[in-house]
Amino acid sequence: MICLIVNADDFGLTSGVNRAIVELHQAGVLTSTTLMAKAAATAEAIALAQANPSLGVGCHIVLVDGQPVLPPHQVPTLIDAPTGFFPSKLTTFLRRLFTGRIRSAEIEAEAAAQIALLRGRGLHLTHIDTHKHTHMFPQVLRPVLRAASAAGIHAVRNPFEPEWAVRASPRATLVRSAEVFALRRFGPYFRHILVEEGFRTTDGTIAVAATGVVNTDTVRALLQQLPEGVWELVTHPGYNDADLDKVRTRLRASREIERDALHAISEFPAVDLISFANLNPPHTPSRVV
Repeated sequence: MICLIVNADDFGLTSGVNRAIVELHQAGVLTSTTLMAKAAATAEAIALAQANPSLGVGCHIVLVDGQPVLPPHQVPTLIDAPTGFFPSKLTTFLRRLFTGRIRSAEIEAEAAAQIALLRGRGLHLTHIDTHKHTHMFPQVLRPVLRAASAAGIHAVRNPFEPEWAVRASPRATLVRSAEVFALRRFGPYFRHILVEEGFRTTDGTIAVAATGVVNTDTVRALLQQLPEGVWELVTHPGYNDADLDKVRTRLRASREIERDALHAISEFPAVDLISFANLNPPHTPSRVV
């Protein structure tokens, strides 16, 4: 059996992103989304999630390029002191992480606060993932999983893309593909930690290397080669409007192209579309393929 979770990141980023996600879900081609706890359109996204109960909703935990839920003085190693915000660049965050300047307890506390904010608004969260896939690194993964487990959440994105999917992404750049291949070395640590913590996940996530260049041909190429198993298609649909112009993001014009491209999923009726809520019995990949 081939099962696919079609998940949209960045729910809550802008009203245009929210609108695209809900429209795609109502069209039957998007099953899941992850919601930012503190973004410009978070309140609207929560209301839309409550109005569309068939849409699986997880927490998109933000530790980079955003604003903490906790007061800055409670997470001083996570933020830039002059602004009170997380570092805008992933490289800055990783430099601090790998030099031991970020406290694990602060990651756990902030992740717990983001999850609690959404649950406090009445949302049943199906899973977690992280902005920029920071949970692929063990120093982030363990505290994030502890926060999720304490809230009764036991499903998480597998942030590693299988080789076949990278090679099947016709528009992925060589640099982006090389990054995805290089980061796969963290895969064994990821699987080991998930087993220890009792979390379930998919066999892998596709369209990571193609982030920002997903079009109809990309969607078709990936789904044509989709093997048996449980997979996640990570997507970033939206409307390129005035609200998005105010956001620092490389995913701008691409959001509308991707929004239209996802309708090609309806051409593959043999693929069983599910959400993270359907990962039962617990599913843990035996390897990164």
